[in-house]
Amino acid sequence: MASRREKVPYKRMRKIALVICEGETEENYLNLVKKWYKSPVRIVSHIEGTKITQALVDKHERGLKISAKDKVDTFLMYDMDVPAINEKLMACKAELLLSNPCFEIWLLLHAKEQKSTLSSDEVLKELKKSGPVWRNYNKAIYTDTQKTFLHDHLIDAIGRSKKLKDFQNPSSRIYKLLEILEFF
Repeated sequence: MASRREKVPYKRMRKIALVICEGETEENYLNLVKKWYKSPVRIVSHIEGTKITQALVDKHERGLKISAKDKVDTFLMYDMDVPAINEKLMACKAELLLSNPCFEIWLLLHAKEQKSTLSSDEVLKELKKSGPVWRNYNKAIYTDTQKTFLHDHLIDAIGRSKKLKDFQNPSSRIYKLLEILEFF
């Protein structure tokens, strides 16, 4: 005798990108990325760098899974200007989206190549000099023209970033997330 139970529809694995980031600047950039890619990017932001541990990463991953079939790709988006935090980040099992010396190097790479070493303050000065769109740059807030500029010059930034040596000053691995989102 055949079962009278309805067949359960096939459930596909949910892909989730968990991005643990350092602050509002990174979070606002990730909100732009979500709009551009229409991807299931889940953001956990404002994790204090000194508190980042593998246990914290695992906790956030478990919190996002609804079923055992869910796959969570985890990324850590931080600046590399604090050596003590860098050691903690390197010990975590996640894709590192580190920018050296700071996140704004990623923004600068949208506008121009940067090969010489810079401090975080020098990156901000260079960004503001790179074009009229960045003259009034305010951390954590993007104007509509800046949002458009970032989107229009994304391929340039990815290409420029790939030419730089990972984790060296200057560098940014944020392009790694963008490449993965292409296939989500």
